Amino acid sequence: MCLAFAFSYQQPNVSDKATTGTPTVKLTPVERFVFKSFVDCNLSEVWVGDKFTIFPGKYGEDPVWGPSNNLKYASGTTVDEVIATPEAGFTVPKLPPNVAPGKPGLHGAIWFESIHQDAGDKSGNTLYALYHNENYPATLPYNAKTHKGYKNQKWPEGLRGSETASAVCRIGIMRSTDGGKSWVNRGIFLEDEQPRMILKPNNTAINFAGGTGDPSAIANGKYLYLFYGEYGYPATYTASAYNPKKEWSGQCISIARILLSDLNSPEGKAKRWDGKGFNAPYNGVGKPVASLQISQSAGGGPASSPTAKYYWGPSVSWNVYHNCWVMTMAKAEGPSWKGSSVYVSFNKNRNLGEGNNSQQWSKPQLLASKPGHTIWYPSLQPISTEANSVNKLSSIRTSQFARLFYKDNDNDKNDYVSEYLVEFVK
Repeated sequence: MCLAFAFSYQQPNVSDKATTGTPTVKLTPVERFVFKSFVDCNLSEVWVGDKFTIFPGKYGEDPVWGPSNNLKYASGTTVDEVIATPEAGFTVPKLPPNVAPGKPGLHGAIWFESIHQDAGDKSGNTLYALYHNENYPATLPYNAKTHKGYKNQKWPEGLRGSETASAVCRIGIMRSTDGGKSWVNRGIFLEDEQPRMILKPNNTAINFAGGTGDPSAIANGKYLYLFYGEYGYPATYTASAYNPKKEWSGQCISIARILLSDLNSPEGKAKRWDGKGFNAPYNGVGKPVASLQISQSAGGGPASSPTAKYYWGPSVSWNVYHNCWVMTMAKAEGPSWKGSSVYVSFNKNRNLGEGNNSQQWSKPQLLASKPGHTIWYPSLQPISTEANSVNKLSSIRTSQFARLFYKDNDNDKNDYVSEYLVEFVK
C-alpha cells in the first residue's frame, strides 16, 4: 500500500525562487523502526568528522517529574547504526549543574532540540545546541529587581494533577568545542516573562503557563532562524481583560532569528518577527506565521484551552532535491498537546531574510494519522545509504527520500518510531 498526498500553494513573487512546480510527497509504509533510547524533543544531530552524532534526552531539575540525567549522545558511521544504538550504548556528556533559585546559571530541565555546527571551525567540533528549558515558580521564583522568574499566584495546574504546576518554556544556547562531549551554558535568548503568563481561571489546558519552546533551528545567510511554539499571551495578561481570540491571534508557530556571530553571547539578542520584519525584542510580542494558524471557524483557538486546535513542535529542514524548506509539525486537538496526526508545509524561498520570505509557508497538509494514538515531534531522518560525512544529510538537510519519525503514545508506550518512508516527488 502507498499513501500519496499532493500539496499546492501560491508561488511567491520574489527574486530568489527555487525550482518551479508543486512539492509532492509520497508515503510508503515500511517495517517499524524504533529508536532505542529516550526521545521527547526534536532529534538534534550533526556530522562531526565522519561520525553521525545525535543528542536525545532530558537533563536537569523538574519538580513535577523528578530530576533527569538522560540527555546523552551516540555516534556512528551510519544513521541506522546510531538510531539503533541501545540505551546502554549512549554516553552522558559533561553538562553544567543546576544552580539554586535566585542564583545566576542553569535553572530547570533542558532538552537539546537543534544543533548548529560552526562553519568557521574546520574540525567540526564547535557546536551550538539550542535547548528547550522548562521552569516553575519553584525553580525560577520571581525576582522584583530583575523582573525575571514567575510568581506562584493563580498558577495553572500541571501535568500530574492539581498538586502540580504548569511549566514555562524558554529557549537557550549551550556551546561545545569538543564535538559534544562537554557543554558550557551561554544563556537564554528567547523567552516570555511573568506579565504574559496565562493564569487561573483562564488557563485550563494542562500544558504551559506560557513561554517559547519546542524549537527547530536552521542557518541561512548570516542568521540562525528559530522556529518555535508561542504559548504566551500577546499582551499583559489580566484575568478581567482576558480575551481568547486575542490569545489565539498571537500564538502558534513563530519565527525569530539571531546573528550567527552572537551565538557565543546570545542573551537578549534574538529578534522576533513583528509582522513587518525581525524587529520585536527577544522577550517582546511578535506575530506567528499566519498560514500555520488554524482558523477559529476550523476549531483553532488558544493554547490555554483544553479543546482548541493548533500546530506545534516544528522540525525544519532544507530539501536538496526540491530546493525548498520543509516543515513537519504536530497538531494539538485536546489537553496536554494531545493529537493523532502530523502535518507538512513548504517554503520555496531559499533566502529567508528577504522581505517576508520567512513567513511564506504553505497551508499545512496531512502527512500521517494514527487514530487512537497521540503522536508528536515528527521529524525527517535521512536514509543511511545517502547520508554520510560528504552529503551531511540529517534532520535539517534532507534529500529525495527520508524516514518519517514521530513520538507515539500507544497505551502509555512512548516509542520514537518510524513506520513510513517519505519520497519527495517532482
